[in-house]
Amino acid sequence: MSLLHLAIIAPFLMAILVPFLYKGFRPVHTGWFVLVIPILLFSYFLRLIPTIKNHEIVQETLQWIPSYGINFTAYVDGLGLLFALLITGIGALVVLYSIFYLAKDKEKLHHFYVYLLMFMGAMLGVVLSDNLIVLYGFWELTSFSSFLLIGYWYHRERSRYGAQKSMLITVFGGLSMLGGFLLLQLMTGSYSIREIIASSGDIVTHEWFIPALVLVLLGAFTKSAQFPFHIWLPDAMEAPTPVSAYLHSATMVKAGIYLVARLSPVFAISEVWLWLVAGFGIVTLLWGSFNAVRQTDLKGILAFSTVSQLGLIMSLLGIGAAALHFDHLDDNIFIGATIAAVFHLINHATFKGSLFMVAGIVDHETGTRDIRKLGGLMQIMPITFTIALIGTFSMAGLPPFNGFLSKEMFFASMVNVLQLNIFQFDTWGVLFPVLAWIASVFTFVYSMILFFKTFTGTYQPEKLPKKPHEAPIGMLISPIVLALLVVTFGIFPNILTGNIIEPATAAIVPSLLGSTEGFVHIQFWHGFTPELWMTIGVIALGILLYKTFPKWKGLYERLPKKLTLNQLYDNSLVISEKGAYQLNNKMMNGSVRTYLIYVFLFLIGSVGFTLWKRNAFHVQTDNLASITIYEIILTAIVIIGSIMLLFAKSRLASIIALGSVGYTMSLFYVLFRAPDLALTQLVIETISVALFLLAFYHLPDINTKNESRSFKLTNAIVAFGVGLTVALVAISSHSTKLFDSISQYYVENTYEKAAGQNMVNVTLVDFRGFDTMFEIAVLSIAALGIYGMIKLRLTRRKM
Repeated sequence: MSLLHLAIIAPFLMAILVPFLYKGFRPVHTGWFVLVIPILLFSYFLRLIPTIKNHEIVQETLQWIPSYGINFTAYVDGLGLLFALLITGIGALVVLYSIFYLAKDKEKLHHFYVYLLMFMGAMLGVVLSDNLIVLYGFWELTSFSSFLLIGYWYHRERSRYGAQKSMLITVFGGLSMLGGFLLLQLMTGSYSIREIIASSGDIVTHEWFIPALVLVLLGAFTKSAQFPFHIWLPDAMEAPTPVSAYLHSATMVKAGIYLVARLSPVFAISEVWLWLVAGFGIVTLLWGSFNAVRQTDLKGILAFSTVSQLGLIMSLLGIGAAALHFDHLDDNIFIGATIAAVFHLINHATFKGSLFMVAGIVDHETGTRDIRKLGGLMQIMPITFTIALIGTFSMAGLPPFNGFLSKEMFFASMVNVLQLNIFQFDTWGVLFPVLAWIASVFTFVYSMILFFKTFTGTYQPEKLPKKPHEAPIGMLISPIVLALLVVTFGIFPNILTGNIIEPATAAIVPSLLGSTEGFVHIQFWHGFTPELWMTIGVIALGILLYKTFPKWKGLYERLPKKLTLNQLYDNSLVISEKGAYQLNNKMMNGSVRTYLIYVFLFLIGSVGFTLWKRNAFHVQTDNLASITIYEIILTAIVIIGSIMLLFAKSRLASIIALGSVGYTMSLFYVLFRAPDLALTQLVIETISVALFLLAFYHLPDINTKNESRSFKLTNAIVAFGVGLTVALVAISSHSTKLFDSISQYYVENTYEKAAGQNMVNVTLVDFRGFDTMFEIAVLSIAALGIYGMIKLRLTRRKM
């Protein structure tokens, strides 16, 4: 196994050891052991920066199912490296933060860190897999592990609700995405992302191209909480704060962003991709920022803020996809949108991660996250106040922080949309800068609310469950590091350009791989540009709206509460549960006859429809053997026995009639020169008759007097339908030979390869030896179970 594969699997291996470390080293917080893994992985991926910077790749392949084109190919380019560094770097800071946030004597730490490591490994698998099927497996594992993390405090109803909601929505998207992957394979003949990208020009006109595009975007939109699938993210805030800081700011919600960026070279040639990605992104940006303003919970504000920022990045990737429609990249202004998306991806992870940790600190030290109860914490928690100032001002897009730079690049990209004269962007494209500006105003407002309502104003100790104080230094280290990165990337942004941003951008826009280095340069001052005037307008109107917020916040109350997406989700669950309950009560009524009717009707319908649809029923009589008098007599006996079975008045008579049919079938095997089958049939029939006699001897006689005519008619129709279907299948299979019979293989190889002359015995013992062995094992287990029940002779326990 290569070092790259080991880096992906390492978190899973550590997860296996966590329960033992938790029990064996109780005095030590389990997080200290776990912290080693993300630090080592982060160090390993840092070592790959020089390689990736030179536009080289790191690739290792582990054979898995090569016959189906499914191999575990780990692939690191600029985009994969960026996400790997975020996953491991933020992961290390989150683990360090959790050590001081989660008390070792009050929490089930072994559960928490097992789930966290599972998620870390799954995310690395998503961003470093070249094979779509392997990527999908890790993708669903992120949904499963995040479900466990969100529901970590499972004794809380809201935690269970949030976990279920995230699971249902993201798994729905994941299954849709799988459908898109399968369509891509059918169009290109490969599951390899690199090979699909190479052949993308050949599949644009394929009839499955747009369905594959839509299905893939469903997976990306649900995972990255794009409108209207964003409703799971606010409810996921019931998870512990370290989970929110990790999953919902830097990693899991960025998986959809990664998927769109990775597959842009495949789908961006289509106008549908541009409109869907950019359109849903800009709507999500506006809707998330608009709803963040009305929240009163710190994590609620940050949750809708995350939805909004994810929409911002998604819209940039949509606009940036327009770069693939132009040949001359030197003057291509739309590459700037992709650069802005990559840069803001990094910036958002830094300032949002620090703000989630600040929210956790405030909750941990005051006992509440309600901004209506908070205020005046600036003097009590000065370090936390400073971190919050840096994070919120960066999120609001104010200088000199990194959020200002990427926000300016965002505005520039939205203004450039007006110059896009394809796909009707020259008309409807005017909506993008307008909506972007309005959303940015709301972003400024909720940033100010989050900061000033928490740390300034009147101190209200009587409303706080706990007496607040500054957090311990261990809990402050991680947000301090992130805040320092916010400032550093803001003042010195170009330390990222050549090492991280350029390789990641080139991975999204492959044409840049042949360009010279240095196509990314970020600076504060560009003159009095439209984006600068947009920023000034955002600040001016934002301050006005913040100051007058008490006067206009009542507008939110006028919005219809019963017509929300959350209400739609809840109602759909209620309807589904009621429908399932009613259907279950109707179908699962305890009657074996009813269950058999369902099974037989499905058999008749599915097999009959297949025969008709495929035109598979054929009758050929030229290769039939002649029928002798013996076969006619035996057939007549079978028919008479079957008719007697229908009209038998007692169970004993019905058993005798059924036995006559079975014994007669053994005579057919004798006539057809299959003595082994005849002996087997005789033994089985003897045992069956004996068991039936033992079981039915103690039951009353058959009573058919109370059976209604519809009851009998239903039985007759189902029985006739099954008999006819099986007969048609038998005749059709005899007349239609899709493949050469395998019997000739046994005739030719029985003696040579197995040194036996009895083909039946050799087939059972040699050619199908494993089948026979497992059948014997099943029979042995059943025999042991029956022996155990007879031997124990359990009696009813006395109460």
